[in-house]
Order: sequence, then C-alpha cells, then structure tokens
Amino acid sequence: MAFSTKDDLKNLISQIPFMAELYWLVRNRGKPIQSRFSLQNLEAALPNMIEQAQELRKSKNEHQDEPFANRNVFIFANLHFWIEHAALLGTALAAQGHDVNFGYLPYGDWQAPINRFDLRRQNAYAKAIMEKLSPLVKSTSLLTLKPNYKPLPPAVEEIVEKVTDYDVQYTLQTEDIDKESDIYKLRYERNTRIARSAHAWLKNGKADVVIVPNGSIIEMGIVYRLAKMLNIQVVTYEFGDQRDRIWIAHDDEVMRQNTDKVWEAKKDIQLNKSQMERIKGLCNSRQKGAIWENFARLWQGTPASGGEKVRQELKLDHRPIALLATNVLGDSLTLGRQLFSKNMEEWIVRTVQYFAGIEDVQLVIRIHPGEVLTHGTSMEEVVRKVLPELPENIHVIGPEEEVNTYDVMEIADFGLVYTTTVGLEMAMSGIPVVVAGNTHYRNRGFTMDPDSWVAYYKMLRPLLEAPGQFKLTKEQTELAWRYAYNFFFEYPLPFPWHLVNAWDDFANIDLQAALTGEGKKKYQETFLNLVGKPLHW
Repeated sequence: MAFSTKDDLKNLISQIPFMAELYWLVRNRGKPIQSRFSLQNLEAALPNMIEQAQELRKSKNEHQDEPFANRNVFIFANLHFWIEHAALLGTALAAQGHDVNFGYLPYGDWQAPINRFDLRRQNAYAKAIMEKLSPLVKSTSLLTLKPNYKPLPPAVEEIVEKVTDYDVQYTLQTEDIDKESDIYKLRYERNTRIARSAHAWLKNGKADVVIVPNGSIIEMGIVYRLAKMLNIQVVTYEFGDQRDRIWIAHDDEVMRQNTDKVWEAKKDIQLNKSQMERIKGLCNSRQKGAIWENFARLWQGTPASGGEKVRQELKLDHRPIALLATNVLGDSLTLGRQLFSKNMEEWIVRTVQYFAGIEDVQLVIRIHPGEVLTHGTSMEEVVRKVLPELPENIHVIGPEEEVNTYDVMEIADFGLVYTTTVGLEMAMSGIPVVVAGNTHYRNRGFTMDPDSWVAYYKMLRPLLEAPGQFKLTKEQTELAWRYAYNFFFEYPLPFPWHLVNAWDDFANIDLQAALTGEGKKKYQETFLNLVGKPLHW
C-alpha cells in the first residue's frame, strides 16, 4: 500500500491505540516534539509555582469572609502561549483557595493543519506537563473528550459560523469570506469539534465562572459564547500595550473594550493636575514616536515635524481638510464593528466616492502604519481600485510613508474614522470627528455618531460647508481628555504577568510576591475580578 504523503501514513498509524503516545515517550523522551507547540517555560517554572502555591493555599482561610472566595473556576485556553499563561493564572487562583479546573487544546497554530499522529503526540506532551499541577489544578485535554455527533442545536451552529467568519477575517486580514477556502474549512472543522465537546462539558459541569482569554476568535471564542448561552458567568481577558496591566470583561468580549461602566462612574470627575500631566505625557510620546512609561509600543515610526511642513509635502492648499484614518483590515478591533456599512471597506469606498465629486474640500487618507507588518489587503489597494487616478483633492498616505499622523491632525478641519484611536485623539485636539464603526469611545459626548448612511451623509454636508462651526467646545474637549485618561489608566487593571513577557515578569514577581504583602494590595482585587467579582470603578 502506497501513501501519498507522510501525513497520510501518520494519520493511519494514529488510529492504532496509544501508538502516538508511545512514540512520543520513546522517541522524544518526554520532551516537546519538533513543532511550535512548547510548554518549556511553564515546565521550568513549575517546581517554584507548585511549592509556593501549596504554601499559600494553606492560609486561604483568612479570606473566608470574601463572597468571591473559594469559587469553582473553569479556565479554557488554546495554543501553547495561552496555555502557559492560563496555567500560571490557574495556579495563582488555586493558591488563593479556588477550585480550579483547566481545559485546553494542544494546538501550536490556529491556521495550519496538523495530522492526527502529531496532534496526539502534542497532547501526550501537554498532558504530562499539566498533570504536574495536580492536585492544585485539575486539567483536561478537551481533545480527549468524546464529542456528541448529533446535529448541533441551531444556536450552537450559529456560534460556530460566527466565530469561523471572524477567524477567517482575522487570519487572512480580509473582510471577504470564502466558505470554500482551506482556512474556512479548517477553522469550521476545529470550531465544530470544540463546540461538540465543550457544549456537553459546560452543560454538565458545576463551574461558578468560566475564564477564557480573548473570547472573540478561534476555539476560545466558541467556549466564551457557549458559556454565555448556557447562562454561566464568563470572564474574558486580554492584554494591551502596557506591562503590569490586564483588560477584563464580564459576560462580554474583552476586545469590544466596553468602557460603559468605568465611564459612567468617572465621566463627571475632573482630572487633577497630576492626572492631566500623565495623560499629556502619554499623548506627547505617541506624537513623537517614543516609548513611554510601561507602554511597549511605538505608535508612530516618524517623529512629528509640524503641520505646515506636511501640508507642503502633500501639496495641500488652504481648502478645508478631512482626515480619514483607517484601521488594519481584519484587525481584532474591527471584527463585527459594522453599524450601517457592510464593513470598513464599504465605508471607505463610499466615502472616497463621495469626496471625489467635491472639489472644494481635500480628503487625506492615512493608511494605518501597522499595515507594514501585515499580509492582508491594504486599504490603499481598496482606494486605488475605486479611483485608479486620484482626483487632485484626494491624497493617500501609504503605510510606509514617513509621515507622522499627528502632523496631519494639526492641519485637519475634521476627521473620519471607523474604530481607530486616532478619532479619540482628534477630539482631544478639539477637531470634530465622525465615527462610522462601533468603537469604545463612540457616543461619549465628544464625537459625531451616525447610525445610518442617511445620517452619515447629513452630518458630512454641513461639515464640508463650514467645518469651523463644528469645532468642539471647551467642555467637549475636556470630556475627551477625561475619557482618554480613564481608558488608558483606569480601564486596564493591575496584573503581574503580561502575556508577551509572562516569564520575565514571573521571574520578578512570583506567586509569593504577587499574592502577599504589597503585591496582594496591588493585585488582589484584580484576581477577584477574574473569578467574577463585579468591577467597581
């Protein structure tokens, strides 16, 4: 019998019980196979983690008066880096007295197929590592659960289709979905598999709270939606640019960045001098393209050089200027954010077509600089497809061009955005901004927020005719500054281990340091929020 590929042979061998696991034990001697799937950082930290967690757990009774102590917690993670981080989180929660169950899938990649033989070897490897955490954390590979092959309930099927759509958009950085593509079929198959396993697992379980990283895409998005559908409290979490900070959402996708509650609590509180200096310091660093405090990202690759200089470079005259700032196509902050347009691309296309017939206003389209790191369709391609020859009043700044967005903001009369934070920053400069996507700062009192194409065009007409009349009032500008401060500094909560630098962080702040003394004062409330305690701002 001939095999067309090595994977075909491996898939056949994988049908022999325990063959993959035995091969892993003999050939790899308990070590990772040669793949991206590695839990070596977790394995190296385990002795210290386990020892400290067992000692800390002995003192759990001192927190018995806390209503959210001793909860039954189920954590789910997929992909090796999330598994490592979630295992660290689960151990910290177990150290605080919670009953922690940990479910995982041993994938090293969400977009590449893997044969069953190698997947089972990775599963054996992951199981060997995770079992070392027992009895602090009870772990289960959801890969080993027997799935229910009955037709999925319509509500579950809808969940699978929605998450698969998001997966394709995120992976290919596109808003177009081809259900016949390889990536769609791969993601649909994996999402269906976890939906079959996790639905029964959650339905029959006794979790007080389910904790899921991200909660929007891949299998983690499935588990989040299933838990919510079953009326189990679910907490999602993610990390932004700041070290020592975490985003948390209750019964919501954390990447939606729902700031309703923090804003309701803080919107009427004026910033004091130190708070104002802090948010100004952050804004100045963003404009200059410099690292600031615990942020680990450069927002601009080119330092600011002044609005008039960029006016000359772009050959702009003194007609009113509209700045349209794009997002990266398929970015997690654009998934499902459409309001009245089909998607971001349609909004850009129709806006460009609208401005093409208006000669007395200049439109500057700033393509997101982050596109230099992506592989999907560029928004510049979208614009050029609509207008192969740009009218003299429309200018496109490509992602690689050495132009600082803040220089363009300096000369802009009004802004057009989908979900980018540039819209918030324009409002902080008193510039009127029309927000076309469902972003976190929409409807906060300092932006223009259409909910239909009719409303959108009605807002544009007077802006085009007399943009100066719509400049934000002092009160609106101050409101934007207050919102920015709360979004950047109050919404992210203190947390010791960032996903990107988790093990460097752990070397500096281990379980003992995080859960006792000054660490306890700083992080305890966040850990309680992670097990479901309401967020109070």
